[in-house]
Amino acid sequence: MQPRRILDFVVTQDEGELVLYQRGDRFLIQIDSEDLMTSRAHGSEEEMARLALTMLGVRPAPRVLIGGLGMGFTLRATLDQLDQSPDAVVIVAEFFPAVVEWNRGPLAHLADAPLEDARVRIDERDVALVLSTTPELFDVILLDVDNGPDALTLQSNRHLYGQRGLEAAYAALAPFGVLAVWSAGNDPSFNLRMHKAGFEATTHRVRERPGKGAHHVIFVGRKT
Repeated sequence: MQPRRILDFVVTQDEGELVLYQRGDRFLIQIDSEDLMTSRAHGSEEEMARLALTMLGVRPAPRVLIGGLGMGFTLRATLDQLDQSPDAVVIVAEFFPAVVEWNRGPLAHLADAPLEDARVRIDERDVALVLSTTPELFDVILLDVDNGPDALTLQSNRHLYGQRGLEAAYAALAPFGVLAVWSAGNDPSFNLRMHKAGFEATTHRVRERPGKGAHHVIFVGRKT
């Protein structure tokens, strides 16, 4: 077995360690020794984009907000779903500048360099701040931050999945817009919070890889 080597690491604002590893042709991002993303399994992130944009349907010049860049797989799936929408705008809120740098460097090839697409805008801020300060409404919001509502590695992300966070997402959506949230596991209380915030919500159990691997959960809500 090839040894795992560190390509880069940064100390976060709350003094955690964000580390990029490589073993052969595989990559892994960890924070404080907890896995955030691996290049081996990204089917559920891609399914999140497909579910949300399929529910949205066709709209002229759709605006999409993605919370969390990861290794670019959610972004690539979003762009592919929008291949007939040259006027679309896809804003990616990524709190860690290092993750953006990695996606322009050693990780770029994994998802076919999605940051090079002219429709993409990077906002290096907390997605909650982007939601509360962007005047234009979004047609779709995809949240792939941390490991989901019930498996947080950073407690600072808890506000995003609380009642106020969901209400902020609801307010930031255009009429009949769609919110999709990736989660490592199911959380019935989160589905209830989505309903309370005003969403017509459904829960989808999907595989991390097509036809195999662990099951993840995608929460999808339409603004009523």
